[in-house]
Amino acid sequence: MGAYIIRRLLLVFPTLLGILVINFTLVQFVPGGPVEQILAQIEGEGDVFEAFSGGSKEVGNNNDGSYAGARGLPDEFIKELEKEFGFDKPPVERFLNMLWDYIRFDFGESYFRSISVVDLVIEKMPVSITLGLWSTLLAYLVSIPLGIKKAINDGSDFDTWTSGIIILAYAIPGFLFAILLLVLFAGGSYYQIFPLRGLTSENFENFSLFGKIKDYLWHITLPVLASSISGFATLTLLTKNSFLDEIQKQYVITARSKGLKETRVLYGHVFRNAMLIVIAGFPSVFIGVFFGGSLIIETIFSLDGLGRMGFEAAVARDYPVIFGTLFVFGLIGLVVGILSDLMYVFIDPRIDFEGRQG
Repeated sequence: MGAYIIRRLLLVFPTLLGILVINFTLVQFVPGGPVEQILAQIEGEGDVFEAFSGGSKEVGNNNDGSYAGARGLPDEFIKELEKEFGFDKPPVERFLNMLWDYIRFDFGESYFRSISVVDLVIEKMPVSITLGLWSTLLAYLVSIPLGIKKAINDGSDFDTWTSGIIILAYAIPGFLFAILLLVLFAGGSYYQIFPLRGLTSENFENFSLFGKIKDYLWHITLPVLASSISGFATLTLLTKNSFLDEIQKQYVITARSKGLKETRVLYGHVFRNAMLIVIAGFPSVFIGVFFGGSLIIETIFSLDGLGRMGFEAAVARDYPVIFGTLFVFGLIGLVVGILSDLMYVFIDPRIDFEGRQG
C-alpha cells in the first residue's frame, strides 16, 4: 500500500502542472483581460464585455497591439498598468514566476480587491463547506436506508413509486427547486417560514450558543435541500444495486441455509460488502458537491461562497484568484482521490492496491 500511495503522490505535481499549463494557455487567447477591464471603466464607464456584445465603445487590441479603448489615454499610463499587473513580461516568464510562487504556496493578491487570495478563499469557505458537508450528509442519511429498503422490496409497489419519485427529483434542476422553495417557504407567495438570504442573521453575535445553532440551521435548511435534491437518485440507486448484487452471492445463500435471521444476514454480512463502494466514495462525493453546482444556489439564496467568488473572478479576469483557487482545488481533488482509495482499504482490508500499476 505504501508504494501505491507514493506513486499517486508523485503524480500530483505533473497533474497540477498540466492543469495550470492548459488553463494559462487558454487565458492568453481570451479577450477582456484586467487591463482592458480598467480601460473600459475609464473610457466607457461600463464593462469591457459591452464591446464584445456590440456596444458603441471599442475595447480590445488593435492590429498594432495597442488598446482600442485607450485612445485618449497616454501610453505611459497603459504601460504602467501592464507593469502593475505583470503583463510587461513574456507569457512564459509570467507562467514560470507564477509556478515558483505556487510551489511556495504564495498565491498573491486579488487584482481588484486589497486582499490575498488565501484570505479571500478562507473568507468564502464557510458557505461552501456548509453546502457541501450538510448536503452530502443529508443525501447519505436518506439514500442509504431508502436504497436498502428498495433492495429488500425489489419489484414491489414501494420500489416502483419510490423510483419514480427519486427519478423525478433527479430531473428537476437545482435552481428551479431552489426558486420553488423560496416561493413556498421564504415569503415568496405562501409561507414565511425560512429566511430569504444569508447564512446567519444580522444580530447573530448577540445570540446564545443554542440560539446561534438554531439560527444557523434555520438559514441553511433551504439551500441544503436545493443543493442535495439531485444527489438522492444516484446514491439511492447505487445503494440498491449494490445490495441486490451482494444478496445474490453464494455466501448469502449459505448464511440463510444455516438458519441465520434475515436481519443478521442483511446487516451482519451483506451491509459491509454492499456499502463498500458507497461509503468509500464519501470524500469524492463531498468534494463534488463542494466544488460543483454551488454558484446558482449561492446566487439565489444570496450566499457569498466560493462559487460566486470564482464566477466574479472569471468575469473580472482576476487571474490571481482564478489560478490560485484552481491550484488549491486541484490539489485538494487529487488528495481526496488518494483518500478515497484509503477508505476502501479501511473498510475492507482485503483490498490490495499494491498489485495495481500506475
